[in-house]
Amino acid sequence: MKMETTKIIRKITIGKDYKIDSMHYSVGQEVYGGHTICDIIEDNDKYSIYIRKNKDVMPWKDFNKNMAVSVEYNLEY
Repeated sequence: MKMETTKIIRKITIGKDYKIDSMHYSVGQEVYGGHTICDIIEDNDKYSIYIRKNKDVMPWKDFNKNMAVSVEYNLEY
């Protein structure tokens, strides 16, 4: 997997209406049976969410950039 453009993302929201009709995903959030979101990566044409359980990291979800997306970047540097 080649990631030409990556940024540190803390939270991503998918959907047109931020407060009412969207899905929110944050680094550190527990999902999918004991897994935790460990990384949200921005690529040229999509955003990818990776999850971790114990020492195993795996891709979980991809969202293309044509969708309504709101991104919150990690301000710790």
